[in-house]
Amino acid sequence: MSDLDYPDDLHYTTDHEWVREGADGVVRVGITAFAQDALGDVVYVSLPEVGDSVAAGDSVGEVESTKSVSDLYSPLAGEVVTVNEALDATPELVNSDPYGEGWMYELRLAEGASLGDLQDVAAYIASLD
Repeated sequence: MSDLDYPDDLHYTTDHEWVREGADGVVRVGITAFAQDALGDVVYVSLPEVGDSVAAGDSVGEVESTKSVSDLYSPLAGEVVTVNEALDATPELVNSDPYGEGWMYELRLAEGASLGDLQDVAAYIASLD
């Protein structure tokens, strides 16, 4: 296993996104240390629009690096309520602080959407091997 960090208070997807539970049914979404490491230096992030309704698995944006372009997928169904506008000017925050300042967007979960559908940290790490 690498020395990349995977906080145990987050939920994870097989598409290498993390989800942090917030207040009032709102979750924060970003990409994992594994994803940013695999991408290399992030140079541009395309995010969904505030007000967008998304379904789990929908492509909601892109992360462009010096190596490639990867789709960003919604881990759960809901409505986009906030996007991290700091990434417009400083997309490299995704590399330097993927679980903090490099977060992507916040989603108000749709009725029936459940964090229980996602992986815990142990399952996510196991999926990387």
